[in-house]
Amino acid sequence: MDYKKVLENKEVKAFLKKGNENLGILGYTDHSEKHCAIVAKRAGEILEKFGYSKHEIELAQTAGALHDIGNAINRKNHGEYGALLANELLQKMGMSLEDRMIIVSAIGHHDESTGGAVDQVSAALILADKTDVRRNRVRTKEKASFDKHDRVNYAVTNATVKLNSEKHVITLDLEIDESICTMYEYFEIFLGRMMMCRQAAEMLGAKFKLLANGSKVL
Repeated sequence: MDYKKVLENKEVKAFLKKGNENLGILGYTDHSEKHCAIVAKRAGEILEKFGYSKHEIELAQTAGALHDIGNAINRKNHGEYGALLANELLQKMGMSLEDRMIIVSAIGHHDESTGGAVDQVSAALILADKTDVRRNRVRTKEKASFDKHDRVNYAVTNATVKLNSEKHVITLDLEIDESICTMYEYFEIFLGRMMMCRQAAEMLGAKFKLLANGSKVL
């Protein structure tokens, strides 16, 4: 199933739009269709780089496209809500039960508060989602109104995901403007997510490394 066509589905668009609007009001960073498209593409790239089948790549991409639809219901437990919604939507699209179970399991386990990698597809989704750190995910550009999450995301001036299949290493290389947020603030927010990435990388037989301003952190 082509993840781009999934993102073009009328119901999928409606769920993602409403979820992103809800999170905007609650003060969260961007969780729009753009974020889901980036996650879908990156999840596929991760599995492709590490030699997984075209079918597994497509499942990871579809999971990435749909992983945040549960935000339309509530931010808390959005992974679980999203999994239920995804199952219904994918059934309408004609996807087999076997494939739907892999995707809904990945979506249901992608949030760091309740989840973790349980197979290769969920591992790729977690790595793709948690490494989407971008300045333009911050909604407001007024620095005076930034909360801690805004400062941490806005402080990242560049983020690169490097995939080394020969050495079995996945690296998130960040450039952080420490005049906007301190390293302490960054890791206060992101440490749980980075530890989740480490476990996900291990599921793929790889190591996860985090570089910040040229220094190895994890």
